[in-house]
Amino acid sequence: MNITTATVAQDPSSRSFSKQKSFFYPTYYSLKQSVCFLTTFIAILFFIQLHVLRFSYLLPSHHLQNDTKRHNDTNTKNELKILSMLRDSVTFLPLKDLQFANEPMSGQWFISSINDTFEDGETEYLRFPSQASKGRILCLSASDISDGTKNSFALAWPEALPYNAILLPGLTFVSDTYYDYSNIWHGHSAIIPFIAWHQRKECVVPARWVLFHWGELRTKMSTWVQSLAEAAIGTVSIKKSDGGNKIRPACYEEAVVFRHNQGRMSNARKVETYDMMRCKVRSHCNVSKVPRDELGPVQMTLLLRTGARSFKNETEVIRIFEEECRKVNACRFKVQRSDNLTFCDQVKLLSETDILVSSHGAQMTNLIFMDKNSSIMEFFPKGWKELAGSGQYVFRWLADSTGMRHQGIWWDPEGDPCPNKNDGHECFNYYKNGQIGHDKAYFAQWAAKVLNEVKAHKMSVASKSRSQPLQESLSCRCV
Repeated sequence: MNITTATVAQDPSSRSFSKQKSFFYPTYYSLKQSVCFLTTFIAILFFIQLHVLRFSYLLPSHHLQNDTKRHNDTNTKNELKILSMLRDSVTFLPLKDLQFANEPMSGQWFISSINDTFEDGETEYLRFPSQASKGRILCLSASDISDGTKNSFALAWPEALPYNAILLPGLTFVSDTYYDYSNIWHGHSAIIPFIAWHQRKECVVPARWVLFHWGELRTKMSTWVQSLAEAAIGTVSIKKSDGGNKIRPACYEEAVVFRHNQGRMSNARKVETYDMMRCKVRSHCNVSKVPRDELGPVQMTLLLRTGARSFKNETEVIRIFEEECRKVNACRFKVQRSDNLTFCDQVKLLSETDILVSSHGAQMTNLIFMDKNSSIMEFFPKGWKELAGSGQYVFRWLADSTGMRHQGIWWDPEGDPCPNKNDGHECFNYYKNGQIGHDKAYFAQWAAKVLNEVKAHKMSVASKSRSQPLQESLSCRCV
């Protein structure tokens, strides 16, 4: 009994082991069955895939090629349809928008549907292609030379140009001005923004120029204006065909448009631009300057006009200024007419000039070739002070923009009365091209004052330059 009891006492552990065994066996067989099932399933999938691949290789090749061709043909048809729709959507609008006819000097009537791009201190402009144009380029149909409303423009994507259009490669400069390109003052004002663009865009040179005046095509600049553009920027190419026409519009790979002349350009940027232009023009004309540390003579230049706004008594005016120059040590006096000089002759003359004496007129634009801090003395006929308005101050403004000293204006108080004094416009036309008298005492006193100031300034500059190392000029460089 004792043995039996002992045996029975050990049974619980045996029963426990037996229970554990009965728990593991079902799990083991379930896992084994799952693995077997998964392996079989994968094998079946592999067999099916292999069968499909074998079947596809057994298909005739022309079936596959036809499927690919049909797909490609569908894509091509869709692309052609889209391109056709884009071409059809290109709309030509008048270059000259008469909605802005009351404010033509604003320049807004030229390509009026596009807003200007503004950069700090620069003239506002349009550029194509750009973000503002949504990647589209400028196209023109513009061959009319007398009516800007008959010329037109459009914007198009390069891949969907208007029908029959020609794509002109490279950069195109497009200019529209309220005035013209034959007068050297007005023409130079129109191209200065392009010189500034050239300067800040690593001296890029356009492949062509397309010119407009009130939206009317122009095919040339005056010799002086074109010479200035070529000296400051590079070769100027102007062709009538580059403006396109109704049969074959011209589209430009890249175009920059200025339509406000100098617009919102800051005075600081004007000074920088004129510095570079002066440097490049002098280099183009092989003009050398006296080093800063050498005190050269004071040169006074009397630049005469013929006809409108000329001096009534040139001989007396010449004598007055020549006498005052003789009173100043190392003063040199020259008398010239700009219409007798080539462009480079004018550059050389004004590069040597410290004091420019001249009656109001386009020839005074040559002051841009003078050294900074040079002086200008300007003369007007009777009637201008009262009737000419702000336009009579353009050369004072130009002097400020180029770093010169405008030493004042003399308005002739003498002259015949206006026949119709109640009509200001008619009176101004009566006086506009009149001749100019002289005042001996005033002219002599004024000339003496300016001569002494200029000589003192030159002595001061020469003295400072001797004590400071000469630095290489950066004005000719682009950024």
